[in-house]
Amino acid sequence: MAIDNKKTFYLPLEGVHSEHCAMIVDKGLAQVQGIESHNVELNNERAKIVVADNAVPLKAIKTIKDLGYGVTTVKQSFPVLNMTCAGCAVSAESTVKAVEGVLGASVNFANATLSVEYLPNMTNPAALQKAVQDVGYDLLLEDESTQQEALDSLHEKKYKKLKSKTVWAIVLSLPVVVIGMFFMNMPYANEIMWLFSTPVVLWLGKDFFVNAWKQAKHRSANMDTLVALSTGIAYIFSMFNMLFPAFWHSKGLHPHVYFEAAAVIIAFILLGKLLEEKAKGNTSTAIKKLMGLQPKTVILILSDGTEKQVVIEDVQVDDIILVKPGEKIAVDGMVTEGSSYVDESMLSGEPVPVQKTGGEKVFAGTINQKGSFRFQATKVGKETMLAQIIRMVQDAQGSKAPVQKLVDKIAGVFVPVVIGLAVLAFVIWLVFDGSEGLVHGLLAAVTVLVIACPCALGLATPTAIMVGVGKGAEKGILIKDAESLELAKKVNAIILDKTGTITEGRPEVTGIQWFNDDDTHQNILLSIEKQSEHPLAEAVVNYFETFPRLQTLEKLKLSDFDSITGQGVKASHNDETYYAGNRVLLADKGISIDAKLQQQADEWSGLSKTVIWFSNSKEALAVLAISDKIKETSVEAIQTLKDMGIELYMLTGDNEATAKAIAEQTGIPHYQAEVLPQQKADFVKELHKKGKIVAMVGDGINDSTALATADVSIAMGKGSDIAMDVAKMTIISSDLNKIPEAIKLSKQTVATIRQNLFWAFIYNLIGIPIAAGILYPINGFLLNPMIAGAAMALSSVSVVSNSLRLKWKK
Repeated sequence: MAIDNKKTFYLPLEGVHSEHCAMIVDKGLAQVQGIESHNVELNNERAKIVVADNAVPLKAIKTIKDLGYGVTTVKQSFPVLNMTCAGCAVSAESTVKAVEGVLGASVNFANATLSVEYLPNMTNPAALQKAVQDVGYDLLLEDESTQQEALDSLHEKKYKKLKSKTVWAIVLSLPVVVIGMFFMNMPYANEIMWLFSTPVVLWLGKDFFVNAWKQAKHRSANMDTLVALSTGIAYIFSMFNMLFPAFWHSKGLHPHVYFEAAAVIIAFILLGKLLEEKAKGNTSTAIKKLMGLQPKTVILILSDGTEKQVVIEDVQVDDIILVKPGEKIAVDGMVTEGSSYVDESMLSGEPVPVQKTGGEKVFAGTINQKGSFRFQATKVGKETMLAQIIRMVQDAQGSKAPVQKLVDKIAGVFVPVVIGLAVLAFVIWLVFDGSEGLVHGLLAAVTVLVIACPCALGLATPTAIMVGVGKGAEKGILIKDAESLELAKKVNAIILDKTGTITEGRPEVTGIQWFNDDDTHQNILLSIEKQSEHPLAEAVVNYFETFPRLQTLEKLKLSDFDSITGQGVKASHNDETYYAGNRVLLADKGISIDAKLQQQADEWSGLSKTVIWFSNSKEALAVLAISDKIKETSVEAIQTLKDMGIELYMLTGDNEATAKAIAEQTGIPHYQAEVLPQQKADFVKELHKKGKIVAMVGDGINDSTALATADVSIAMGKGSDIAMDVAKMTIISSDLNKIPEAIKLSKQTVATIRQNLFWAFIYNLIGIPIAAGILYPINGFLLNPMIAGAAMALSSVSVVSNSLRLKWKK
């Protein structure tokens, strides 16, 4: 509700169930600048805020979340229909932002998508749709599962309709051009040209006038406005000259008609839109390829052992599915019976098939090779990795690069400025050209309106982003947003985690030395590690399960279990406290270490093995050696990054000796050992102070803070979900070689954006003055409006075509 240019928002609160909670939230809101008034309505479970700036509610929501409470918002994406230029995208975006309850909105012209965040208690998709319909556009509100199918169907219909219109416009315009250029003095020439051009302008070009009128009603303008004004002026002026030639004869002038200009301009613009539509369709082939990877049906194994073919929508978690040779895997799951090799190149970009046996994970969209196996579904529908990848790629393709913000501002004022220049050109001709001033002025105005192209500007950045993100997905590099893709080329410092990033991330116990080999102590160690979530703990548990004698150990009941960040864990049993962790943990607790155990630990550390200590509250009871093999591609990738002039740092929570050995083996010049999670984030900040653009590469929960702090965050695909949620890029195969590939892709994408913007700006900067007649005083040259129409049509096509070149670059 607007009150004196102020807006009222009702934020649905989560977790605010008492007066005390309400008071905390109220105090927090009082600190947010831009809130005119605020009140927590406990009965309605919402906070009422009055603001003058739409950006303020997002700040308020962040403040509430920082206080430990929640706010219910909805983030959705909808295809936008009927947009014709970048000005349309700006118009649709501003319209949605003005809807009550909308917190933020972004419209991408290249893939015609609206990304919006709104408060569900204040608005809904139907209200958003009505708002954009009022300004001449529309939203597709189909369910996500059928949305792409409906969109493809609409695109196909639109393309066929546009093709039909283009063909008819060219056929009807040809005789007008021939008569206008070669037979203008034949009997009834003007009437024949009027007869052929009228259906082109008023029937085939009707949409330009309808859309321009809708824009005018809302005091807005777009490319349709330019086309409608230019062709409308040419057509009406020609009609007047044809019907009232005596008016000009009385002034000693011969009346000319420009029916051919009006008809050909529409024919050329329709042709340009047809080519642009086809080219834009090619920019989203990555999404279509990914969507085509999921089969429509699967073979279920029923409880009685029989087989039944069902549609994929009917598959539930825990269903047993049979996969035959050559078939695509339908959902994520775990192999329960049989074995095979699976082509996972769509996920990782790696062509070598991966062996799958009992207990191994399989993913939707991957292709089974020769063997046959059964697997249990663990994730279905929107939860599969393939569905998440598709959603991530769609979001990234719809996101805006920072440079696009400037382009959007220009596009927002582009059409009014062009109309102003057209009027200015008309006035100058009228004042300074005497008897021919009116005719030349009208022609100049029409030509300026025709040649100006906001589409080229609007398509320059998003088409390149769409192709770049799509190409990354095909290579196994998932890019979450356009900003990180644009920024990656500037990275000059990369921080690498060790475990799971440089190394395989599958640590194994390679040795254990006991101070006193006691079954009770072994039981306690096994029980502690079974409760720990650390990857090294899993290695210890796996070790105990390897040997028959150790398999008989029973898990004991422990109390006071606690994880000590960056050091290890502790737990109590029979009134004694036990620790499992690194050397720092034992030193902090003042625990004594036997010389033989220390000697063994030093020996293992010298072999770049991770050393884990196990102790009670007084003395070390055992030391374990854990080894994590360096990935085959890590050394090559690190050398490639060094050759690119990037500074490399390794930060690890492991001990000094292991960190040093790994750094020496891989060629990393800078490293730090025994680093806590917060210290990793602090190190990122230190590099920022030195003016570095920092990329952080990690795979674990302990890397998430540093990932969030870095300029470009890269997660290994085989790491934790939290790391992948925080990171702006994900390397699905966890292969470090993909990082230099991502940086090169960023450089190529940014270079393409710059080329596109350069040509779009240059085209308009050169084209508009020539169209206005700037060369006439020098050499008598006046640009023909028909040529201007062709140039305008080709400018958009050339920008999209240049973006598509990214696909074939190495």
